Amino acid sequence: MPTERAVNPVAGGSLLADQAYEELKGAVLANRLQPGDSLSVPALAAQMGISRSPVREAVQRLIHDGLATHVAHRGAVVATVDVEDVRQLYVVREVMEGLAARLATERLDATRVAELRALLEDHERVVASGENEKLHIEMDMAYHRLIREVAGNVHLTAALDTIQGKAHLALHSLWRSPDAPRLALEEHRRIFEAMTAGDTDAAERAAREHVRRLRIRLSQAVASGPEPGRGAAPVRAVP
Repeated sequence: MPTERAVNPVAGGSLLADQAYEELKGAVLANRLQPGDSLSVPALAAQMGISRSPVREAVQRLIHDGLATHVAHRGAVVATVDVEDVRQLYVVREVMEGLAARLATERLDATRVAELRALLEDHERVVASGENEKLHIEMDMAYHRLIREVAGNVHLTAALDTIQGKAHLALHSLWRSPDAPRLALEEHRRIFEAMTAGDTDAAERAAREHVRRLRIRLSQAVASGPEPGRGAAPVRAVP
């Protein structure tokens, strides 16, 4: 793709930056770009076949989302998730997701119930079919995003959004646990049952217990060491 398009106002530049971001995020979450790996803008731009500007923007978004960090004298590198990091992150997430479930229960209507049920049914099919873990995790995060949306508290949503990237990165360390998708789905069902029963206390408890159990499973997974890389090429060319 000609490099001139990458610097076009909004339409060209923003689209390329979005594509570069999705490709880089996918490489990080699939462990093709591993914790501590350099995110050199020139090198990544060459691999993706685009100019540096959209790649630079994409790397900044990774940093903002907690998937990368800036290291003195090295520049941007893929973020590292350790046991203490996971513990602190999920202690905070437990409280906020519990509050989101409580608020969402108070605002739940038939339309939102149908949306949540549809997500659960789709997730059940994914788990039953043994489809790739990335899809499971995307659906897991979508379920929590919908609950936050129903909760209708912009400040709570903003607070959770700031830790979403790091939480997503941590979740991918569970890829080695064959029981993780099934356990998460069962816990999601319990949240849904409490919400549809109109029991705000039970909904909050179920959501907090879900995140608490995630924290335990994640800490065990992270402590056991990094997962081997899953592919030869860190990133692909952006079409």
